[in-house]
Amino acid sequence: MAGAQLSVTDLRRATRHPVDYPVIAEHRLRGDMKLHITNISAHGFMADGEPVLGRGDRLIIRLPVVGRIEAYCIWTTEDRAGFQFERIIRLDDFMSMIRELQPNPALRRKS
Repeated sequence: MAGAQLSVTDLRRATRHPVDYPVIAEHRLRGDMKLHITNISAHGFMADGEPVLGRGDRLIIRLPVVGRIEAYCIWTTEDRAGFQFERIIRLDDFMSMIRELQPNPALRRKS
């Protein structure tokens, strides 16, 4: 099983960027499902709402610049879930994606 081999501690240290981005996720058993991404890093993202996913569930989402990328659920609460990407997004692709996801420059972190 290949994937990003980072510890949860490493992931928590990654810079997260606030976003407001709805996506349709593809789940192997549940089919298409709506998710709302509220923050994202090169390693993963957090979705809010009422995710009906459990830890370890895998899904595929489509992001600007990056395209289709697989992620798996690493934690859940009643109204949020955290996901780790199966690979780390390259910095240049990530920064281009953030520019599209955060059209308001006031939301962008200083590089």
